[in-house]
Amino acid sequence: MGGTANQVATINAVTFDLWQTLILDNRELGLQRAQVRLDGARGLLAGHGINYDPDHIREAYRGCYRACRAVRNDNVDVSFREQVEIFVNLIEDGLVGRLPEPTVAEIEKVYAESFFDYPPRFHEATRETLESVRSMGLRIGLISNTGMTPGYTFRQFLQQHGLADFFHTMTFSDEVLLAKPSDEIFLMTMGALESNPASTIHVGDHVSNDVVGANRVGMKSVWIRGFYEPEDPDDPDSQADAEVDDLSGVAAAIRDLITG
Repeated sequence: MGGTANQVATINAVTFDLWQTLILDNRELGLQRAQVRLDGARGLLAGHGINYDPDHIREAYRGCYRACRAVRNDNVDVSFREQVEIFVNLIEDGLVGRLPEPTVAEIEKVYAESFFDYPPRFHEATRETLESVRSMGLRIGLISNTGMTPGYTFRQFLQQHGLADFFHTMTFSDEVLLAKPSDEIFLMTMGALESNPASTIHVGDHVSNDVVGANRVGMKSVWIRGFYEPEDPDDPDSQADAEVDDLSGVAAAIRDLITG
């Protein structure tokens, strides 16, 4: 587990996961965003006389997902532009190099902005939780593996909803080319918060990415149950310092960890 009792009083920062922690997504929304990306790419290519069956485009998209997931399994990530290029080149080998740059940029734009067409919702306790943590005098960071949506889109989304200013720093995997649960993505975020593992609590839903990742660098961890289960329940790194049923219990869990 991350930290010991005599370190609790030194807590000065909290980092949050994003997906299924501050925002709640579901498979249906993900499929709708995927369809926007596929239709957009197919339409833009058709404008250059490049026509492919929708199933072919879809298989390229699936191949891109598999390729990027394999990269993230090594605790690193690709930039969002590189992800889009992987997708386009899986439609046709070398296609990125044959397309005008503005067309590739338009495909990237459609890919990113599909998020706004079918956005996830914020947990009803998101603002209240962030306000509570800030009222404790703690600095707040965000650490997110970005998946199919770029960090710059998340920044815009948080800004639109008046939440961006809660964060002293935001770390997105596609921007730093690191993915949770790598030590480095946690450590660089704590560096930006002017904190250290013994002084920081991490909150997230994913056991491997959030609980294990935080514990292994010596942070305290709060696990939001209900989305993932431990791969190895006997692994001590899978044991969070606190467990809650959803985000509404996080502020109280943080207070308990601070007071011991």
